[in-house]
This record gives sequence, C-alpha cells and structure tokens, in this order.
Amino acid sequence: MTTPASRCELRAALTPLKPYFLRAAWFSLLAGLLVLAPSVYMLEVYDRVVNSRNHFTLLMLTVAVLGAYALMEVLEWARSEIMRGASAALDAQLGERVFNAIFAARAQRIAGGNAQPLNDFRVVRDFLFSPALLALMEAPIALVMMVLLFLISPVLGWSAVVFALLQVTVAWCNERRTKPPLMQANRSAMEAQQYAQGSLRNAEVVEGMGMLHDMQARWQDLQQTFLSLQAQASRSAGGFQALGKLLQNILGSLLLGLGCWLLLHNQLNGGGGMMIIASILGGRMLAPLVQMVSQWQSVVNVRDAWARLRQLLQAVPARSPGMALPAPLGRLQVEQLMASAPGTQSPILRGIALQLEPGEVLAVVGPSASGKTCLARLLVGLWPASSGKVRLDGADIHAWDKQELGPHLGYLPQGVELLEGTVAENIARFGPVEPAKVEAAARAVGLHAFILGLPGGYDSPLGEDGARLSGGQRQRMALARALYGDPVLVVLDEPNSSLDDAGDAALSQAIRDASTRGTTFVVITHRTSVLGVAHKMLVLRDGRQQAFGPRAEVMATLTQAAQQAAALPAPQPQAA
Repeated sequence: MTTPASRCELRAALTPLKPYFLRAAWFSLLAGLLVLAPSVYMLEVYDRVVNSRNHFTLLMLTVAVLGAYALMEVLEWARSEIMRGASAALDAQLGERVFNAIFAARAQRIAGGNAQPLNDFRVVRDFLFSPALLALMEAPIALVMMVLLFLISPVLGWSAVVFALLQVTVAWCNERRTKPPLMQANRSAMEAQQYAQGSLRNAEVVEGMGMLHDMQARWQDLQQTFLSLQAQASRSAGGFQALGKLLQNILGSLLLGLGCWLLLHNQLNGGGGMMIIASILGGRMLAPLVQMVSQWQSVVNVRDAWARLRQLLQAVPARSPGMALPAPLGRLQVEQLMASAPGTQSPILRGIALQLEPGEVLAVVGPSASGKTCLARLLVGLWPASSGKVRLDGADIHAWDKQELGPHLGYLPQGVELLEGTVAENIARFGPVEPAKVEAAARAVGLHAFILGLPGGYDSPLGEDGARLSGGQRQRMALARALYGDPVLVVLDEPNSSLDDAGDAALSQAIRDASTRGTTFVVITHRTSVLGVAHKMLVLRDGRQQAFGPRAEVMATLTQAAQQAAALPAPQPQAA
C-alpha cells in the first residue's frame, strides 16, 4: 500500500523550486514587454524624427531601442540560467532517490530496475529549461497583449480571442493525433534498446552459435517499428505546427486590415499607428501557443517520463532513516518464514525456521526450484517476507539500513557480477580501498598470487563485468568481495559452481578460517565438497523445510530415508 508521501513525492520535489519559477516568470514578463520596443521605436521615428528632422532625437531613440534589445537578451539569458539552476536543484534533491530506487527495484525483481528511469529523470530535469516550458511562462504576456488589443478596439480584441481559441483547438488536435503514436514509439524504442543490451550481454553465445543474423533481424524489426511510429507522429505534429503558424500570420494581417477599416470609420483608438501595433500585438499574443504546438513532442515525452518515474517511486517507497543499531555479532534467526517473489502471490518458501550462532556454518541443499536462492535473498534483506522474520542479532534484517548494515554482510549471488573498475576497487566494494584488507580477502580465496601476476597488480582494470577473467576467477573475485572486511554474516549462493578442485579447496579453507573468527556462513550448494566445513544443514524441497539440524544428524536421516526408499518393492503394473 502506498503512502500519501510516496504518491506525491515527485510533486513535492518541485515545491522547493517555486522561487526559481517565480523569478523566471518575472523575467519572462519583462522580456515580453520589451518585445514591443521595435514597434515603439518605429512609431516614435515616424512621429518625432520624420516631422522634426532632429538627428539628436533619432540618435537617442536608436540608443534606447538598442539598450532595450540588449536588456531583452540579458533577461532571456538570465531566465534560461535560472531554470538551469532549477534543473540542478531538482537533480540534487531527487537524483540519489531515483538511483537508489532503480537498484531496489532490480533487487526486488519489479518493473523499473533498469537504466530507463535515469533517462526519464533526465527528460524531466531537462524539461525545466526547455523551449516548451519557457513558452508556457510567456502566457501572461499573451494576456497583456490581449488587454492592449481590447483597449485599442474591442473588435480587434475579440478577433484575437477567436484566433487564440482556434490555436488552442490546434493544440488539442495535435495532442489527440500525436499522443498514441508517440507513446507507442517510446515503448518500441525502449524495447529495442533493452533487446540490444540483452544481446550484448550474451555476445559470446550469439557470436559462437551463429545467432547474430537472426538477432540483428529481430532488433531491426523493433527499430523499424519505432522509426515508423515516430515518423507518423512527426508528420502529424508538423502539419499542426504549420497550421498554427498559418493562424498566427493570418491574425497579423487580419488585425491590420480590421484596424484600417476601423480607422476609416473613426473607431480606432490612438490613431493610424495603432493599426501596425495591433498587428504586432496579435502575432505576439499567439506566439506562446505556436511555440507550445511546435514543441508538443517534448511535452508528451516529459509526461510519459513523469508517469513512469511516479510509478517507480510508488512501487519502491523511500525508507525513513531508523535508529542506528550496534554492530551485529552474527546471530541469525529465521522465524516461520513465508515468502514469494515481489509482485507475485504464489509462495516460494513456507514455514522456514532455524537459528545460527556466531561462527556457525549452515549448508543449504535441495533440488532445483526448491527455494534456495529465494532464501538467500531473504537472508540478506533483499526481498521482504510475506510473514515471519529474518533477524540478525534480534533486528529485522529487511528493515535495517543497508548503508549501515552493508559492511557487516557478505553476499555472493548465483549470477556473479563484477563492476568496471580495478581489482582493488571491486574487492573493496568501491569504497575506500584499504590495501591490507583487500590483500587479506584475496589471500583468503587464493587469488593473491594471480593478482600480482597481472600487469597492474591490484590496480589492474577488470573491464566490463570482469571480461578479462575466466569464470572461476570471476567467482573467486566475487567471493573475495563478499569476505572483505571480515563481515559477521556471509551468504553464498552456489559459490563453487565455476571452481576447480584448487578453488574448491580454497573456498572451504576460507570458510573454515572466517568461521573461527566468528563469521556466520550460509552456503547454498549442490556440491558435497563444502559440506565438510558445515556445522548445520538445511534441506529444502518444494519450498518447505524437510530437515534441519547438525550436519551429521541430517545426513544420517537422509541416508536412512534413501535406504528405506530403495528397499521398497517396485510398483507392479496393473493388469489391463
């Protein structure tokens, strides 16, 4: 259930930006009024200079209008810089929140756990100084122009109102015609990008098995769908943009003609010069609407990006900072745990209960799809429990601040992921690199000699996802990262799936050494080599706890059950 704060989080982030908007709006108003400077200059030249033939008056008027031009450009520049400042303020206020929400969504396997929200946040942030929003800020100027037209003549004012309504109709039709293809184009673009990223992650398989041509053809289909939808929206938008400019030009000429007609009937306030002023005022009044129509694609894009960001932030509410807790010692309790994957109702684990004291090693075994990986994610607080609790030293591990708890935990997921950076940075979890701790972790998993053989030693770059390492070396590197800093609880999901015999022996020795220093281990494995260092054993089947207890007792129970099953007579086929 979402809270009111989570529902309004994006809107609340805009509230502190009101001073930026107010300053920019005032600057827009002043700059909009200065747009009349050329018209005033023209009238004054005809009225004062032509009649008086005074060169000094012409010079002063020219200097004044040049000053107005310069001031107008300064105001435009200042307005743009103010809104860029608003964009930077929004980034400072919400950027970290969006970044953290993406990782939380990825960890919980819910929508939004990819790079798209970062692109959406960039679209929202850049919209603050976009031409579309700056045109919207000029709307008060349009009202001023309309009032001036009514003062010159109500006929001219109502004519301008009619054309303004026509321009609004054009904007509405533009919205109706371009919104569906633009939304579909955006979805197709995201699908094409995600498909390309997925293909690149599996480049070895794609290239090695000759799948590149078919993969490229499928990506090309997605790309062509995106391009055709974008072209359809652009054609519609271009037509409405041309129509909007046509209305703006017609209004200027119409007001000039109407002004002349009114002048001939002595119904034009201000004299003949007001014909030209009315024409200019009408064009300026429609200018913001024309600009909005021409920039409507950016409006649709920011609206879609806003909706996706709001959905992500609602799905992953910000955690309120809790009271700081003392450093844990490693006592793990699992209390009648029931859990399902986030966003689903089907239970994966049912009624898991166990307890480990500091320094104990638990081996978790079971067939595939028995819930072992789900249990690993719950034990490190990545997934919430449907019911029951996972407690570390009595505190709910899911609610514990991950920034505070992280240094005390080690986690090796089933799919090993290394980040682009140096060996030392990866082992030190991209925090401050403490050479002694980095070397100790590398020695614990038998990597120290290998790392010294690299061209840069511990400063050698690994490349994207550790591309320069073998599968076993990547797994050992991730294991060293999990053991860095002597955490009190380490959860290892299939830590020896890519290790050879030497790596397996190094893993067992690393677990044995760390457990003697008080580290609690939970090791999920299909291989029996790690069982020798385990104190306790948990057997899972179909998400249920089949057996738990001291390793020797659980293995004896499993052996006895297997013998009894083997002794049962085979079922006889029934007669037809």
